[in-house]
Amino acid sequence: MVRLEEITNVNVWDVCRLRVYDEQKSFVAENVQSLAEAYATRNEGNVAMPFAVYDDERLIGFVMLGYNRRDDAEAPEYARGSYCLWRFMIDRRFQHRGYAKLVLKKVIEFIRTQPCGEAKRIWLSYEPENAHGREVYRKFGFCENGELCGGEVVAVYEL
Repeated sequence: MVRLEEITNVNVWDVCRLRVYDEQKSFVAENVQSLAEAYATRNEGNVAMPFAVYDDERLIGFVMLGYNRRDDAEAPEYARGSYCLWRFMIDRRFQHRGYAKLVLKKVIEFIRTQPCGEAKRIWLSYEPENAHGREVYRKFGFCENGELCGGEVVAVYEL
């Protein structure tokens, strides 16, 4: 059964050792970088929620969520009062086994518990060249909104 687990001193280095294929490296940050960003984001009083992804006892991936408050004037309109799927990766050993859909379902279940507040959408962004990612997100119900975030395509999922 797929589940999200907090990252602790017990699993942090295992999460950092997860890898994608060489041709995917430009599409997702290294997990150690993501964890550093989560730490810095939290220190600034903002929300970053990194999780290890397990299937039963096997570590298979990593996700990181963010949340923008409605009054965050610096955030783009689509991000205000929304959760962000900031990072999402499945280790190369477990790709092409249907995990992406299962993990996205688990992420949405978690967000529906409103851990940081109410939201009507989840947004994410991806490199324009990431055709596989685009297709996975599209099939799951994420719709591109025509905007870019740091040169990446923005897609939104209505809750």
